[in-house]
Amino acid sequence: MKKKILYIFNWILLTGSTVIVTLFLGVILFDIFSKGLSSVSWSFISKFPGNGMTTGGILPAIIGTFLLTIVTTLFAVPFGVTCAIYLNEYAKPSLLTNIIRASIRNLAGIPSIIYGLFGLALFVQSLRMGTSVLSAGLTLGLLSLPYIITTTEEALKRIPNSMREATLALGATQFETIRDVVLPKSLPGILTGVILTLSRAAGETAPILFTGVAFYINTLTASLNQEFMALPYHLYMLSTQHNSIETVRPLAYGTSVVLILLVFTMNIVAFYIRFKHRTQE
Repeated sequence: MKKKILYIFNWILLTGSTVIVTLFLGVILFDIFSKGLSSVSWSFISKFPGNGMTTGGILPAIIGTFLLTIVTTLFAVPFGVTCAIYLNEYAKPSLLTNIIRASIRNLAGIPSIIYGLFGLALFVQSLRMGTSVLSAGLTLGLLSLPYIITTTEEALKRIPNSMREATLALGATQFETIRDVVLPKSLPGILTGVILTLSRAAGETAPILFTGVAFYINTLTASLNQEFMALPYHLYMLSTQHNSIETVRPLAYGTSVVLILLVFTMNIVAFYIRFKHRTQE
């Protein structure tokens, strides 16, 4: 009887918390979309900003965000997945591996502004890359690494050891087992974690604040060694730093709608991959 009462109480508590959080999220999204959808149009997406950022569109910010995400992906995904494979498949349980795992999880909790300052010191100043897409992308890659390593390792742990032992018993090497059995089976989980991590990185402002993002550029970013515009920083500047905040507020709401739709699309892709994998199982 006590267990049943405790179960009902926990269910009510969990359901109530979920409803409250969802309600607040719904209010915020309604406010943003009701004020920002009127500003979103093909002209808004395909044109350069003008007249002191009070008119025009956000094309340079979209292109910059796209390039930034590509650099982050090329750096963080291969390195993060490889590290997770080593930790889960090759590294033997020891004090050292436990320290490495604990360090990775601690890195995931570090504020993003710290990564921005570290990227400024390492990529911009020490390696002399300057403020550029490359410096900002590598900084976001460092930010994304702990999450990619953790989610990839969890996906690898879901593969039963019996599958590994069966392939090894048939004469396959450990590398062949990982390549032909473990990775294909864990790929949906890995991709889900990667996409969710990249969608989070695409909305970060602090790590790119000191490493390459600019308030306004009147040309499209064509090189990784150039400064760039990005949607989250563009939204930050329009909302807090512009000298005519009330004038550009509709543009700020429109930018937030585009950024939310971008992140939401990436999350939908991740959920679709997970759902498709479950239906196949």
